[in-house]
This record gives sequence, C-alpha cells and structure tokens, in this order.
Amino acid sequence: MIDLKQYEIWFLTGSQHLYGPETLKQVEKDSQNVVAGLSQSPHIPVKIVFTPVLTTPDAITKICLEANNAPSCIGIVAWMHTFSPAKMWIGGLKVLNKPLLDFHTQFGRDIPWGEIDMNFMNLHQTAHGGREFGFMTARMKKPRKVVVGHWQDENAQKKIGVWSRAAAGWADSQGMKVARFGDNMRSVGVTEGDKVEAEIRFGYSVNGYGLGDLVDVMKKVSDTEIASLLSEYEAKYELVPSLRKDGEKRRSLQEAARIELAIRAFLKNGNFKAFTTTFEDLHGLEQLPGLSVQRMMADGFGFGAEGDWKTAGLLRVMNVMGSGLKGGTSFMEDYTYHFDPSAKQVLGAHMLEISEAIASGKPKLEIHPLSIGGKADPPRLVFDVPAGPAINVTSVDMGNRFRLIINEVETIAPAKPLPRLPVARALWKPKPDFETAVGAWILAGGAHHTVFSQGVSTECVEDYAEIAGVECLVIDGKTTLSEFKKELRWNDVYFQHAR
Repeated sequence: MIDLKQYEIWFLTGSQHLYGPETLKQVEKDSQNVVAGLSQSPHIPVKIVFTPVLTTPDAITKICLEANNAPSCIGIVAWMHTFSPAKMWIGGLKVLNKPLLDFHTQFGRDIPWGEIDMNFMNLHQTAHGGREFGFMTARMKKPRKVVVGHWQDENAQKKIGVWSRAAAGWADSQGMKVARFGDNMRSVGVTEGDKVEAEIRFGYSVNGYGLGDLVDVMKKVSDTEIASLLSEYEAKYELVPSLRKDGEKRRSLQEAARIELAIRAFLKNGNFKAFTTTFEDLHGLEQLPGLSVQRMMADGFGFGAEGDWKTAGLLRVMNVMGSGLKGGTSFMEDYTYHFDPSAKQVLGAHMLEISEAIASGKPKLEIHPLSIGGKADPPRLVFDVPAGPAINVTSVDMGNRFRLIINEVETIAPAKPLPRLPVARALWKPKPDFETAVGAWILAGGAHHTVFSQGVSTECVEDYAEIAGVECLVIDGKTTLSEFKKELRWNDVYFQHAR
C-alpha cells in the first residue's frame, strides 16, 4: 500500500493586527485546535501541519514560498479565522504553486444566543473574512477547492480528505516516469497523444524502451528468484493442475515469473512508477506479460496495454489517491455489451491485464491460449469483481487540451457463470442508463481503455482535474444527452479561449 502519511497539508490561518495581541493569541489557539481535530480525523489520510497565524503580506508570501519548496508539502488549506484583508494575499497567491483548499469554517459551531457579544463576533468572522478571501482567489482565477462546513463536521472532514488524496496523486505524478516497452498499437488513435504536453500538464514523463532492454534483465534473473516467486504464487492463488509442480504447463509459469521479476527490477532500477506493453511488440519474449501486470497493478504501479501511456499514468495517480480505501483500482476495457432490453450491461475485461486488487475472493491461476499476438499461452489470474458502485475514468488528448471523462457505474454479479471466459472480468450497469452513458461517452471521444475503481470517488478525480487544470466531464445519474452536448460545446469555447 502506498503510504500517504509521508505527505503534509499546511494549514494557513488568516487574520490582521487590527484586533490586538490578545485576540490574535486566541486566534492562534483556535487554529491549533482545528488542526488537532483535523489531524485526528479518520477521513484525512495525510498529515495536517499548523503554521503561525498570518497577519502581513510578507508573512503570507514567505509561507507560500516555503510550501512551494517543501517536498513533503502537497497542498495548502487556507482559513480566514477573522477578516484578513485580501490584498495582503496577492503576493502569496501569485507565487503559490501547490494545490489550494479554501476552508470556510468557524471555530465555534453554534451562535450562543443568550451570551453572544462582540468578543464572540471578533473571533467568529469567517462569514465575511472568508468572502473577502474568496473574492481575491476568484479575481486572480486561482484554482482551488472550496469546502464549507464546521471543522468538526464529518462531511467537511471527508471533503478535505478527498481533496488531500487528489493532492497526493498530483504530488506523486510530478517527476513520475512511465516506461514504455515497445510502441503504440499500430494504427490506433486514442491511445496516442502529446507526450511533451502531458509532461507539462501532468508532470510525468514517458520514456520508450526496446524489448531487448527488458530481455537483457530477464537473462539475469536467477533460478532461485523464480522458485521463490513460484512459491508465492502457490500460496496466494488457486493453481490449475497444469501449472502446479510437475504439471505439463509449469514451464510457462516459470517464464511468467521470470518476466515479472525482470519488469520489477527494470522499473525499480529506473525509478519508474508506471509502464506499458503491447502484443504487437514482443520480440524476445515467449509470452505476453499478463500475470506480472495483474500483480504489479495491485502493488501500486500504473499500467496501460497496447502502449497506452495516458492510462498508465492515470492508473498510478488513482492508485495513490485510493491508497487505504476499501475497493481496488485497475486497468479496464469496455469489451462487449449485453443488449437484453430488460438489463442492458457492459462486460469489462482485457486479454490478460486486470488487476487482482479488484478480485472477489481468491483468484484462480489458469493458462489458456491467447487468440492474438502469436505467442505462447500465458498464465493469468481469472476472477469476477464484487458488486457495488464504481467509476470508469479515461484520459484523452483532444488536440488543444487533455480531457478526463468519468462514468459512474454499478458493478453487478453475472446472471450466469462464465466457465469458458478465461480472463478476469467486471460486469456493470452504467449510469444513468445504458444508452445515455454510452452515447455521452462516444460524443466526448472517450477511449476504450479506462481506469476502473471501486475505491476512488468522482469527487476525488474532479479535484485532481481542477489541480491539473484539465477538462473533466462527468456522466452520472443526472446526465442527459441534451445537456451533455451543451457542456461539450461550452467547454470547447472555454478551453479555446483559455489557451
């Protein structure tokens, strides 16, 4: 599991000298209590760090510069405890390059009707101090998330926690390296894109390598390492007889283990967090990497099939954002449809590469022919995905911008067993309904590859898109095609103007 406690959110409190030293002492004490309360919240997975109360432009700019240069700091929460004249924040907001959350709260939850006096009023001024700050962030067009609610309220804490996960995903992708073994699947458009613009926009770089580079590492894998990994397979999965010791397909499993050990070593030595493969570029490999990909995604690596580096980068980000949450995240593909008028559904799968992180129960380790690629039969984990809510997210390059598309879905159990389908698979009903969801996806240019998650929320991906400054479209229970078409047109105008 990816450790999110390595990250910090700095808590900035705004005030001014006008109130005098005694009031400012109380402001600081209140701020420390708020930070302590947020730090103890089970909904916030990162550290919340108190910083001294800010009352001057120089102090604000100084703390923003310090936040920019602190590797552990992934974002800023700003709270206007009292009135903090917004012109003081211009310099700091101009230089701040870390994600920003505007927390509109106050220290005491309720108005003490019988005892309220001007002392209480002086110490509970978010209602207008926060609006002053909101004006300046709006005037400066500063990307931020606004959370409104009392700091002890669970819903407010959840929203801060969701945003902190998005900020962690953003921080992880800055400087991330994606290893691309081979090239893009030939003649396919949606998996391609502008790698330079992706590095500028998202922070990760895409680096191409020949299969010979990986084969060289495979040659160095020892029999002892392979034997150890085979023992792990036997303990963790239900192996079919042909893959067990002395089984007629045991050598195929040994080769799969060799590939996994080599890919892990290659990525570790190069400090890569994500990778791609393609069945059209396997020279030097006996089989398409499948089992290794399924296992490595579950360990937090990003992956994209057929050279799809955009999905690989997005999967790594969503693995970070979903760390510690119930429900896994995986590479996915809309594979085939069930057009029964009474129950229209989508069957998601891929040739091999679905993460065991979303498996229901103990996966089976099987081996079957692969009807594409022309290589030896590869072992793979076969399983169904548990029922429950999920999202499918894709990243596409529209030429003048990147676009994230989210479809909320309801994962369901297959109506009947699938004994002859030798791949991991998920079955879902897209929201709001099949025709609307699929139609909106097609209108938006959504890819056939997605990141499927039963842990990461729509809100978290929206927060990430806001931080990255990219377009984000949501297809959910309220979507209609007429309104969705309007949104597409409005967005075209907006992003053309913004560019």
